[in-house]
Amino acid sequence: MEVRELICIGCPLGCPLTVKIDGDQMDVSGNTCKRGDDYARKEVLSPTRIVTSSVHVAGGAIEMVSVKTKEDIPKGKIFEIMDEIRQVTIPAPVAIGDVVIADCAGTGVPVIATKNVAKA
Repeated sequence: MEVRELICIGCPLGCPLTVKIDGDQMDVSGNTCKRGDDYARKEVLSPTRIVTSSVHVAGGAIEMVSVKTKEDIPKGKIFEIMDEIRQVTIPAPVAIGDVVIADCAGTGVPVIATKNVAKA
């Protein structure tokens, strides 16, 4: 039996979770709401993350703009996504929500700008 200890991020309570895995059976305890159970199962079976970073802006009032993946991506794809993000330079102006990379690292998830950048 494998036991994993997690802190739930499903709500502000931050419940300490214990996940017991025995073959294909999983038992979650410590959660005070359904979101804790959902989070623990997802984190153990198929962990995902939102990736945040920044990209260069050509001709902008500032040199970099913050970006993030629009949705969760598989945790194992983080380094591929970061490699692709590092290679990008976008022209100013940039608006919040602009798509910087349409399909990052073959995940089908776009990378979007999270800040406005005016032309210099």
